Amino acid sequence: MSDHITTPFGATSTAAEVIAGVDLTGHRAIVTGGSSGLGVETARALADAGAAVTLAVRDVAAGERVARDLTAATGNRQVLVSPLDLADQGSVAAFVSAWTGPLHMLVNNAGIMAPPLSRTPQGWEAQFATNHLGHFALAVGLHDALAAAGGARIVAVSSVGHVNSDVDFDDINFDHRPYDPWLAYGQSKTANILFAVEAAKQWAADGITANALNPGRIIGTNLGRHIGDIANAPASFDPASTDVSWKNIEQGAATSVLLAGSPLVNSVSGRYFEDCQEAGPHQPGVRRGVAGYALDPVAAARLWRVSSDMIAAATR
Repeated sequence: MSDHITTPFGATSTAAEVIAGVDLTGHRAIVTGGSSGLGVETARALADAGAAVTLAVRDVAAGERVARDLTAATGNRQVLVSPLDLADQGSVAAFVSAWTGPLHMLVNNAGIMAPPLSRTPQGWEAQFATNHLGHFALAVGLHDALAAAGGARIVAVSSVGHVNSDVDFDDINFDHRPYDPWLAYGQSKTANILFAVEAAKQWAADGITANALNPGRIIGTNLGRHIGDIANAPASFDPASTDVSWKNIEQGAATSVLLAGSPLVNSVSGRYFEDCQEAGPHQPGVRRGVAGYALDPVAAARLWRVSSDMIAAATR
């Protein structure tokens, strides 16, 4: 891998600051989970830079309210809404089939965190199904649209929580081991990074880049709505830890927007970022950096095969 990537921005930079002066007119973006939290701010910054932004959301009514607000705030009338339930492969397929034309930016932002155990009709554990498999199927389905754009970017919103768990290929869906919501979350977030690693390799010839990121610990989003249901977090998880930056939503969206639209990261691919910089290696006891297993090219290729097989079996 080439030199470590740095930018002039940091932990307190906002989405608006990292995209200031960038003209995205003529570019098209999809932001999953674009009706709340980081998704709204990511969509706002891209729309303000001139991009046509599609909010891919489960709650279309909420998405339409956000689209109206963003149009009013930015003057950009190309803020659109399309239904997408990442836990439902039929919904993903319908979204893909409805998309026409090139796609320049795919921001895989939506996610769920640490809910009680639930499964999709296929028997998939819900966090892996939503956070990883749904986004995987979406990106694969939109590959041709991304390739047609020339220089398209995929942004995978992961988490420092990935340090809690590698992907357990022997029991991805917690069929045999006891369900731990934080291990399941960590596994799904590791999968997000491994996806970016393998997509960067598989699709390099198509001019598609893919990177993953940790947005930081965000105040004011609904991602943590299930935390009250958690009885036991793994020993490595400390909600009161002071070595992870608390951020507001404008700061939390900055790294996503940097990776989606900034010329500072042209051609950068297969990396993991935090605080608008490429992250260094994770150090035990510190909620920072990227775990080595999350960048493992062998695991990334294996996950791609396993994910493809799971989706193929579900859609036969």
